[in-house]
Amino acid sequence: MKLILGLGNPGSVYEGTYHNIGFMAMDRLSEKVNIPFTKAKFHAIIGEGEINGEKVLLAKPMTFMNNSGLAVKEIVSFYKIESQDVIVFCDDIDLDKGVSRFRERGSAGTHNGLKSIVNLIGPDFMRIRIGAGNDNSMNLADYVLSKIDEESLALILPAIDDGVAKLLEIVK
Repeated sequence: MKLILGLGNPGSVYEGTYHNIGFMAMDRLSEKVNIPFTKAKFHAIIGEGEINGEKVLLAKPMTFMNNSGLAVKEIVSFYKIESQDVIVFCDDIDLDKGVSRFRERGSAGTHNGLKSIVNLIGPDFMRIRIGAGNDNSMNLADYVLSKIDEESLALILPAIDDGVAKLLEIVK
């Protein structure tokens, strides 16, 4: 079984923000593979199904970004999922808008959601980072919590689709 999750912040106030790119990717994946989010447990909203014959659990942690590891830890503990079978979608301010990047493992960098997960399950999980760019004229927290404008969204949505395609290759 693989755990596939996207990082973001719960609540309508955060919808459409750079920090919720991970949730946007999960919504796109859910649509594409027809696995709806149907349950709320383990501090997350989850959906269960199969991708290419592989049993998967889709999740969007509802713990707010900085505590994402709590939901991940609860899910991997309950289902006995190895950290190598965890795949995380998240935003990345160090990547240009329109870029997606896959890594099998690594550091959390400046991403507090990834830091939370690394602290609770270790660094040996896969990541698909979607470029959010960075507006250096703004405070970083204000930037990642700001709404994505139409021009930026036109770059980010194809990167999300590319990330979902990479995920489907991984699960093959």
